[in-house]
Amino acid sequence: MNHHGFRALAVCAALAPFATGCTQAPDLSAARAEAQKPVQRYDAIQALAAHGEKVAAGTRSGAVLVSSDGGRSWNRQPIAGPSSITGMDVCPDGRFIAIDFYRKLWTADAQLSAWTAQPLEAPHTALAVHCDRQGRWWVAGTGALIVRSDDQGKSWVKTDLQEDLQITTVQMVDELNGFATGEFGTVVVTTDGGQTWAKRGALPEEFYPYAALFVSASEGWVSGLAGQVVHTADGGLTWTPQLNRAGAPLYRIFMHAGAPHAVGAGGAVVRLQGEEWVAVPYPDARPVPLAAGTSVAANNTLLIGGPGGLLRAVADGGSSKTGAAK
Repeated sequence: MNHHGFRALAVCAALAPFATGCTQAPDLSAARAEAQKPVQRYDAIQALAAHGEKVAAGTRSGAVLVSSDGGRSWNRQPIAGPSSITGMDVCPDGRFIAIDFYRKLWTADAQLSAWTAQPLEAPHTALAVHCDRQGRWWVAGTGALIVRSDDQGKSWVKTDLQEDLQITTVQMVDELNGFATGEFGTVVVTTDGGQTWAKRGALPEEFYPYAALFVSASEGWVSGLAGQVVHTADGGLTWTPQLNRAGAPLYRIFMHAGAPHAVGAGGAVVRLQGEEWVAVPYPDARPVPLAAGTSVAANNTLLIGGPGGLLRAVADGGSSKTGAAK
């Protein structure tokens, strides 16, 4: 300690009976320990994806949370610049891809060792990202744009639907057949691997799709703004409403344990049972919007994510496994 430090201590000692400004420094060890936790309370989990036991969670706060054990423990990976990961998918080779609100596309290798970003020229705001079975990357969003990269982002092929609407979901079900949904009940399909896209039977009542899941070139489900869920068995030509017993909008639909599952508003976790979407009960459910969900087949759990650092593993059948954050 230098002489200025000793002098300050001496002054404090002399004034101790009369002054309150020379008290002992507060113990900040608890705050420092909290700050070192991989999942923070200010994290809003907006996207989840899994490959084997490798799991990635995209946040609004400039970080990706990664797990190598199926979501039982997590590490924090800050990513450069302003970032807000809004969607994520995994390629057949285990590579993770993600879209950013700030017009970037992020990628990580199968080991989730590091994330790199590249500018996303179009669409202006990306709303959906998908990696198909051939490893092709797909991004859709505002301006009725669907773009595809066959070379891991080095070049892009753009499809402009020439309409003033947002494309909110895109998915290829095999090498040739794919679906995209958008505002005003829009459904477009490709049967030639994305070379061309054409409209097909519109969703009912100017439906705004939040999420979609197609399991074949004929069957799929789409969830909507007011909690609706509709089903097609003829490749989107016709759509049938299904009962959503949660009554809440569903933000992500995905396969888990051989059945469609979904997460959404009010802490909703649901599965398709027959022709109805029924609640998956889990302990200490919070009435918050769950923006992210994915299946971890390696340990038969589904992961859910939301605001306030909410990142939990829910066991199939409703019992809850230990998560990193509650």
